[in-house]
Amino acid sequence: MSDYMFMVENHLNAEQSRVLSDVQSWAAEANVSLFLTGGAMRDMLAGFPIRDLDFTVEGPVLKLSKSLIQQTGAEIVSTNETRKSIEVRFPDGVMAEIAMARQEHYAKPGGKPQVQLASIHDDLRGRDFTVNAIALSLNRASRGLLIDPTNGLADIEAREIRAAYNFALYDDPSRMLRLIRFKVRLGYNIAERTQRQYQNAREAGLESKITAEALAAELRAIAQEPNAGDILHELEQEKLLYLFSPALEGAKLNLAGFAKLQKARQMVPFGADFPVNNIGLFLYLVMEKLNPKERSALTQTAGLDKEDIAAWHKLEPGSKKLEKDLKAPSLQKASKLHALLSKSPGEQILFLMIKSTERLVHDRIKNYLQKYLPMALEVSDRDVTAETGIEPQSAKFKKTKEDFIAKRLDARPKKPPVPEEEGEGGPSPEEPPTTPPILAAPGRGK
Repeated sequence: MSDYMFMVENHLNAEQSRVLSDVQSWAAEANVSLFLTGGAMRDMLAGFPIRDLDFTVEGPVLKLSKSLIQQTGAEIVSTNETRKSIEVRFPDGVMAEIAMARQEHYAKPGGKPQVQLASIHDDLRGRDFTVNAIALSLNRASRGLLIDPTNGLADIEAREIRAAYNFALYDDPSRMLRLIRFKVRLGYNIAERTQRQYQNAREAGLESKITAEALAAELRAIAQEPNAGDILHELEQEKLLYLFSPALEGAKLNLAGFAKLQKARQMVPFGADFPVNNIGLFLYLVMEKLNPKERSALTQTAGLDKEDIAAWHKLEPGSKKLEKDLKAPSLQKASKLHALLSKSPGEQILFLMIKSTERLVHDRIKNYLQKYLPMALEVSDRDVTAETGIEPQSAKFKKTKEDFIAKRLDARPKKPPVPEEEGEGGPSPEEPPTTPPILAAPGRGK
């Protein structure tokens, strides 16, 4: 096994590992070359958690996607006919993009590219930034081979963002928004030549060529970032935020709300199964200080779809119901509180942390995130099997594990033993007496 495959396996959670294995099996059966690419490789090599998996295939992905769905039970969330890629959600909730290795040719800045099948090397050379232009072979003959034609690994080590080629920002001006997002998210510097390319593109007004579709994609990407408020603030400083809405500036940019959200997210234990529909929470905070006319304009300009808007509109009513449920007297029992919140949408829990005025609600959510959820995470499948004899493959295992966790949460902590008081049985033979012996008076005794 190569060092890079070892790194991948140590960065993926159990669900992501299963998806990786399933996609490798599908690619082998379809007789196409498969590579782990893009953000997954960047985050792994930079030491960040891997959020979503990015695969590139040297073959016609759209034609092969039907067999992938049949074999894995996944569903296609979206399809990009132009760039020959699909976004897929697997049964365990893992998200992945699977794209055809391609070359893109632009007749004009911001125009629709002409796309043709290419090798993985040509695909990587035509990407936006070098940190995103690294691939890892998942093929049997070359498994674990790192492919880095633009020297992105060196840029990760230097903590620098560099355009993959000289016209990257001209061909697709939406990459300017991505450049700012990566700068804030990764904390990297922008390479000098890339900074000049960015400034030249701005002077040419190429940001006006960014399509509504690209704006919507970037807005969704920002929504997934834990420091979304910092990114919006940086875009405001760069005078690019107006592309989404001219009203999003100054007091109407809800930076205080995003700061509270960032603080609430930090309470979620690392590695916890805490799914969040970020777009609804993000849009609520973005729209909160805008008037109805400004909200409508942003919705149209950014090309938000019905699913995005529904997630935003449903967030507050759903959270209010959860707030009411959280005040129930029965939730004084730890297992009851854990059972309720472990099945509640993560975005509603975070919403209540930043918007609820109920002290009891805040306290119970904090107890769940800081005490009960970490305790539940400590319970392993091995613990459950050792105690009950039921194996993880059993249909009864999930319910058994839930009952096991509930029992542990409700168990009273053992009191430390109280030391024996002196005088009851006297000091132990090993201990010296606590008071010095009384000496005999002179002239008395022998």
